[in-house]
Parts: sequence; C-alpha cells; structure tokens
Amino acid sequence: MGPQIFPHFLFLSLLLLTTTAADTTVYDHLRLHGLPTGLLPKGITQFSFSPSTSIFQVSLPYPCIAKFENEFHYDLNISFHLAHAHIGNLSGISAQELFLWFPVKGISVDVPSSGVIHFDVGVVDKQYSLSLFESPPDCTVADPLVPTDFFNHGEAYSEPRKGQSVKLKYEFDQRHFPRATS
Repeated sequence: MGPQIFPHFLFLSLLLLTTTAADTTVYDHLRLHGLPTGLLPKGITQFSFSPSTSIFQVSLPYPCIAKFENEFHYDLNISFHLAHAHIGNLSGISAQELFLWFPVKGISVDVPSSGVIHFDVGVVDKQYSLSLFESPPDCTVADPLVPTDFFNHGEAYSEPRKGQSVKLKYEFDQRHFPRATS
C-alpha cells in the first residue's frame, strides 16, 4: 500500500506548489528578494516575471504619483531586473527633487539593519529611510486634467463648464497622454 500512496502524494505536492506559485504577487517577489513591498504602488494585478532572466514587467491601470519624503511618478509600464536586495535596469519610475524629475535607475538595500534604502537617480545616490517603503503606497492619477472619475475603457470624459455646449471627450494616444476630441 505504501508504493501506491507515493504517486498520489507527489501529485498533490506538485499541485500545491503550482497553485502557490500562481498566486504569488509582485509584492511577494519583492519581499522574497529582501526588498520592501512599498517600492511599488497598491493595486498591481498584472505583471510578468521571467525566472531565467529575473526580468519583471509590471502594468498599472494608469500613470500615477505616490508621496513619500518626495514624490515618485510611476509610468503605465515598469520593468526591472530583480536580484537579492537590488533592483537594476529600472525603467518607469521617476523621483522628484527640487521641482525636477529624475529617472530612478536602480534601488538597493545594502545592509537591512541600517534602515536605509538607496535610489540611483543617475546624478546622485538618494538615501531614504527603509520604513517609508514598508507597505505599498496609495497612488493618485498623475495627470490632474483627467480625474479618475471620468475613466471609461481607455477614454476619459470631462463635464462641460458653464457656457460650454459640447461635452469634451479625452482619448488617450499610445503614450497615454490625453488629447481633446469633438
């Protein structure tokens, strides 16, 4: 009876492993690689990960801004290489410093006990408190001209102002910038 149980046990183990892997979120991947989950905003449900290259592709429903000590802009699509305690080849995230936006090229935690996280913004290495990034931040729509209330399947609508007879309709081009149409 023992040899007959082994194939069933093996099958159930593989099924459990597959189910667990399928339910893994991008936040779980960050945590498993020694990084805080708050590096990416709340609400990410679409992402792809290539285990052979450790490349992540993350999709957001809209470009957005999250506030920490400074503001961070998240593009519609974000990609990066994930290693232990390090994100490299990052595209899609920018940090604001003194009214200027700098692309974040990499993020790393050298010594977790130091409580410091490093952001490579090209011209300088910015250091932040690791505690700022403990949980995924809320993220607001990046373009104030297009409030989230008016989103409808890739289109946004704006109610007419007083004296304006036509309803303005905003459509998003391929770079997701609104343009007025009649």
